[in-house]
Amino acid sequence: MNDNLIDCIMGKANVTHITPRVGLKLASISSSDFYYDMEYCVDYSTFRNIPTDASTVTESQPCSELNKTELALLDLYSGCGGMSTGLCLGAKTASVNLVTRWAVDSDRSAGESLKLNHSDTHVRNESAEDFLELLKAWEKLCKRYNVSSTERKLPFRSNSSGAKKRGNSEVHEISDGELEVSKLVDICFGDPNETGKRGLYLKVHWKGYSASEDTWEPIKSLSKCKESMQDFVRKGMKSNILPLPGEVDVICGGPPCQGISGYNRFRNCASPLDDERNRQIVIFMDMVKFLKPRLGIIAAGCYGLPQFRLRVFLWGAHPSEVIPQFPLPTHDVIVRYWPPPEFERNVVAYDEEQPRELEKATVIQDAISDLPAVMNTETRDEMPYQNPPETEFQRYIRSTKYEMTGSKSNGTTEKRPLLYDHRPYFLFEDDYLRVCQIPKRKGANFRDLPGVIVGADNVVRRHPTENPLLPSGKPLVPEYCFTFEHGKSKRPFARLWWDENLPTALTFPSCHNQVVLHPEQDRVLTIREFARLQGFPDYYRFYGTVKERYCQIGNAVAVPVSRALGYALGLACRKLNGNEPLVTLPSKFSHSNYLQLSKCVFGNTSNEVNSRQFRALDAEVTPGSIGQDSRVEDSTQLQTCYNNQPGNTD
Repeated sequence: MNDNLIDCIMGKANVTHITPRVGLKLASISSSDFYYDMEYCVDYSTFRNIPTDASTVTESQPCSELNKTELALLDLYSGCGGMSTGLCLGAKTASVNLVTRWAVDSDRSAGESLKLNHSDTHVRNESAEDFLELLKAWEKLCKRYNVSSTERKLPFRSNSSGAKKRGNSEVHEISDGELEVSKLVDICFGDPNETGKRGLYLKVHWKGYSASEDTWEPIKSLSKCKESMQDFVRKGMKSNILPLPGEVDVICGGPPCQGISGYNRFRNCASPLDDERNRQIVIFMDMVKFLKPRLGIIAAGCYGLPQFRLRVFLWGAHPSEVIPQFPLPTHDVIVRYWPPPEFERNVVAYDEEQPRELEKATVIQDAISDLPAVMNTETRDEMPYQNPPETEFQRYIRSTKYEMTGSKSNGTTEKRPLLYDHRPYFLFEDDYLRVCQIPKRKGANFRDLPGVIVGADNVVRRHPTENPLLPSGKPLVPEYCFTFEHGKSKRPFARLWWDENLPTALTFPSCHNQVVLHPEQDRVLTIREFARLQGFPDYYRFYGTVKERYCQIGNAVAVPVSRALGYALGLACRKLNGNEPLVTLPSKFSHSNYLQLSKCVFGNTSNEVNSRQFRALDAEVTPGSIGQDSRVEDSTQLQTCYNNQPGNTD
């Protein structure tokens, strides 16, 4: 065996650095053995551009102009809008007007919730796969039917569809047995009629029929309706019903992660993409490849939120852009578990020796103590507030939509809203009677009920002689309490307490196996209490059944987390982020609304004035020149101003 490593050298290898290029053709690259265009940083698993004196990109990015009045956001797997709402709120604090133009989710009630709060957003109720196919088909239609400014007319006038006449309703006919198309009103890809035939469909409003009788028709059956098609495409392009490549500035989404979740003990660690449940990650990346956005974030929580939940976020950036930073935590947190050692260098946190001034952990009392008491039987969707806010968190979470966004379109004189969705999931009589016997103290759960014996090994068993019954004849302590987690669990019928946080957001408040009971009231947490624990402002309303609303909130990305990420995204859009992977948020950021922050920086709440001042700042600052010192100075300014505002004292 030859131990001389020099003898193992076979020859010289040429390694050439090339600038990141989009749509690069191999023929345009000089010959070399190896090429590289990025560098890899172990911390936060980052691939990033290598700084050069004159970095170029062969394909320009049409959405990257800094002088755009707003940036368009596409929210995939949007749910009720937690991620996009937070991103837009956070970007606004960095003076970037990020607007959710499109949202896609297969959950209809979640989409309705998003639409209820974002009336200008085009919300689509369909799968991401179908949406991607629709975008490809839409691009072809736009190229085919696009009309120039001269409004040239097509040489055909027929609006006959070829569809057969149905029923005995009166209808204007083009020829015997055919209906006349009044207009096309919508478009989709899939199988809207559930016939087993997938493809591109358009929704037709028939002349002589009401809107309730509109039908989905395959595009092939509308070959004679070219004028209606042209009109639909023209209007659709004008109103941006669907994005075309280059029209999306930012894309965000949280693809379903059941296949790779740490809670899935049977996940395929070696080949995760072989699991069909993980296919949505590929779909998301295919969407990025097609739309070519400027920036993107994919979600797989310690920013002033009364819960503990580890989530994965991935930033992505066009080669012409600087990848956004990750915001450092603003608050201490009650740690319940830590990630595996192999991911320790991906945890966004302060180093042990790094100075920090974290605010105290936000707990349940901070979040919900001001809310009025309600019964298990409460059914009202809205009610007045009874008490003033008691904490910093409560003052912030009660901010109006105008105070949060600074948008005059939301009404500068709007009154404080009513309290929405403060109603609990109804417990039936047996469970309600059990809950009423759970003591109102920290750590209370089913083990405090009569008839339960706790052994030295912490395993519970039923008392051999004492077995109290409910009026229904069922045992006070159900059998599943003794068998759940082999009798060692303390979660069934457990109360939360004021100085705790929520272990994780839940999609259903089951008191049978989760800690969801109110500290001092005999019920589970209400929809609004859950929403507050996820950081949704009180003005944010939810649509659907009670169960559906809980599910939407539990599946959402916490708004304070996405808001912090939105601030970092805003800095990146304005080329104000530094070279370090982490950024410090302004002091009091988590519990200050947009108007409070804008007053601190400018002393003026006018959007127009603030925009001019930010543009002036852009003109004075070169990319990358804003460093940590500048951020510290800004934070000090924010702290001083915040403490001088009415009601904000520590």
